[in-house]
Amino acid sequence: MATTRKLVLIGNGMAGVRTIEHLLKLAPDAYDITIFGAEPHPNYNRIMLSSVLVGGADMQEIVINDWDWYKENNITLHVGHTVSKIDTERKTVTSHLGVEVGYDTLIIATGSNPFILPLPGADKEGVIGFRDIKDCETMLDASKQYKKAVVIGGGLLGLEAARGLLHLGMEVNVVHINPFLMDRQLDEAASRMLQRELEAQGMQFLLKKSTASIKGKKRATGLAFNDGTEVDGDLVVMAVGIKPDVELARSAGLDVKRGIIVNDFMQTSVPDIYAVGECAEHRGIAYGLVAPLYEQGAVLAKTLAGVETAGYEGSVTSTKLKVSGVDVFSAGEFKESPGTRSLRLQDDIAGTYKKLVIKDGKLIGAVLFGDTSDGSELFATIKKGESIEGREKEILLGISSDLLGQSGGGSSRLASMPDDEIVCGCNGVTKATIADAITNKGCNTVGAIKSCTKASASCGGCKPLVEGLLHLYAGDNAAETKEGICGCTTHTRDEIVAEIKRMRLMSTKEVMNVLDWKNPEGCSKCRPALNYYLGMLYPTEYADENESRITNERFHGNIQKDGTYSVVPRIYGGVTSPSDLKKIAEVAEKYDVPLVKFTGGQRLDLLGVKKEDLPQMWEDLGMNSGHAYGKTLRTVKTCVGNTFCRFGTQDAMGMGIKLEKAFEGLNAPAKVKLAVSGCPRNCAEATIKDFGIVAIDGGWELHVAGNGGVKVRATDLLCTVKTEDEVLHWAYAFLQLYREEASWNERTAQWVERVGIEHVKKSLENLEDRLPLIERIQETLSLHEDPWKKIVETDELRKNFEKLNGVQPVQL
Repeated sequence: MATTRKLVLIGNGMAGVRTIEHLLKLAPDAYDITIFGAEPHPNYNRIMLSSVLVGGADMQEIVINDWDWYKENNITLHVGHTVSKIDTERKTVTSHLGVEVGYDTLIIATGSNPFILPLPGADKEGVIGFRDIKDCETMLDASKQYKKAVVIGGGLLGLEAARGLLHLGMEVNVVHINPFLMDRQLDEAASRMLQRELEAQGMQFLLKKSTASIKGKKRATGLAFNDGTEVDGDLVVMAVGIKPDVELARSAGLDVKRGIIVNDFMQTSVPDIYAVGECAEHRGIAYGLVAPLYEQGAVLAKTLAGVETAGYEGSVTSTKLKVSGVDVFSAGEFKESPGTRSLRLQDDIAGTYKKLVIKDGKLIGAVLFGDTSDGSELFATIKKGESIEGREKEILLGISSDLLGQSGGGSSRLASMPDDEIVCGCNGVTKATIADAITNKGCNTVGAIKSCTKASASCGGCKPLVEGLLHLYAGDNAAETKEGICGCTTHTRDEIVAEIKRMRLMSTKEVMNVLDWKNPEGCSKCRPALNYYLGMLYPTEYADENESRITNERFHGNIQKDGTYSVVPRIYGGVTSPSDLKKIAEVAEKYDVPLVKFTGGQRLDLLGVKKEDLPQMWEDLGMNSGHAYGKTLRTVKTCVGNTFCRFGTQDAMGMGIKLEKAFEGLNAPAKVKLAVSGCPRNCAEATIKDFGIVAIDGGWELHVAGNGGVKVRATDLLCTVKTEDEVLHWAYAFLQLYREEASWNERTAQWVERVGIEHVKKSLENLEDRLPLIERIQETLSLHEDPWKKIVETDELRKNFEKLNGVQPVQL
């Protein structure tokens, strides 16, 4: 009878434990297994640490194999033990706590360490990497005491850290030495699109900045740059890369370069010792992505199980990720070089970008932004190395509808996908694993597949493919999973509002607690939504939670790409006076405003204002906020009407001023724009506004649910009225109906398309239905305080605008 061999794994991370999982399937009784893990946790998904920070998952949810898994597989686990010595002669390993274990076969999977820049001050308190659960806990603790964070590194890890810190309520500056973000995964065009999206979320960027030192005495207080500028920060997170953890292997005499040198079967230079994962260097490459590490683990498991296998030949890498809610993908050689040709498709309105790189008739690289559904198919095409000559434009224009089963060829394309093709790159889940979960384990929803296999559990980018495979294998047995307003809950908007009313819930915390939020702190999607719903339902009782609002609304100005703000004072109906114009000009000169521009809504925009100058500038202006930054009434655009125009039939300017004064400061699910045209020539473009008024002989046409932005929509005619009072009456009723029925962040155009204009007309056709709506909106409007004036007059609020010493962000 064969003796059970002793297998020791150093490292309880994703790559090493994945190897053990494979080995247990192939040869469950071949080895007596011992695992050493330096952290005091079971095996967890390091990729999902950012989800913990942003509230999309808790610590328990990112565990891949819990404590019971080790017991069930008879694995001896030593957590909190760092192996300090390998004796290759005696074949033993020893931990720093003195535990010594013998081995017949040893796997080193020590992973990598965050690279900490050797800067003066790098050893100060408050300077950390972003690599493990302990780092997450440090960030969580810091956010409770401090307000400002600086992240060094504009790669994927840095942006995820920044997103997490932003979610925790900190002001975040991301410092990057290169001209554009994620330059290892994206080309410049995709990177610029990503930057715009992230700036809209509140991140601030300092590009082409080289850090000279970390300021502060005992604790970090910010960074000093080589160009003489500075930025403040109470927490400094270094996310500038990783380096393989090879010191243990080097001290044991193994061949080491950047990583531990291995052959195609993951064998090191010392017999019976193998290496896998980020610590291993194969053919000169140390991989940092999950998919290659899992491919290495599969080869090593077969080797140890005595199963014949081809060696590991290296990996063509792809990156399919959701960066702060934005889908991005890249694969292969996506940067142009001599001998390559590129095809690009860019839609700035839809926020999508696609680039293919071709060499010798073959697809060798690709970049996707916004819509990454073609990623898996493009990656498969790159790996196959087949000619795409004659099909270049077909591939550029889209293969996703076929791939995902939205046309006749979809099922066959999914069916022909190789079983070993990785569908979920974050967790290394293959098509075969998903198929097995559906056909043999009864998984009939995407959620069940996620729980069983971890597919789509991290960034979520592979969810469309998982859904396609579910329908392919489960057919009519596939069940739809109800989607909540965010990942924190399965409750819909209507369910949440109904429960708030039924139980008179009066705070976001109470809503989350009573309705069993998965993440008790909520996330950047649900917190602003709950804040709005509560304020809409209980305007006189609910205290608005400023911390639940986006950056623009917290600071009452639009943040620009260089970290400055814009100031747009309220100009009712687009009608101003010489004295107000003079006041604006004097303020612009006093604060060295670099640009003053007329807006599309007939206002003046003062661009490039420093945050610390905002309160004093508002005080000097002595004008109300134009709310050019919030989900509220923005503007009422007007033409001159019958005051001067020979075609005018009504007083458009007077009507516009009345409307703007009536609805000033109205909080809404999304921004609201109005316009008044003095005749059917419609010079104020009223028929692409949320509520548009067009003057006709003897009355006014009231138009609703138009949009002139990304998706242009002409208005629907609501009704025709005779007097200005009736205009206000119907405007009150319509806007309150919208406030009470629309989802947060849903424009009137989307809302009316969803519910139908006939529903709106029916809801407003009776006076007895309109009057309660009017009463409720007038109650809400009566509580409005101008935010600029409130901040100017409140010292405590002014402190939030304190100066950032020396920050001079690079102009892009």
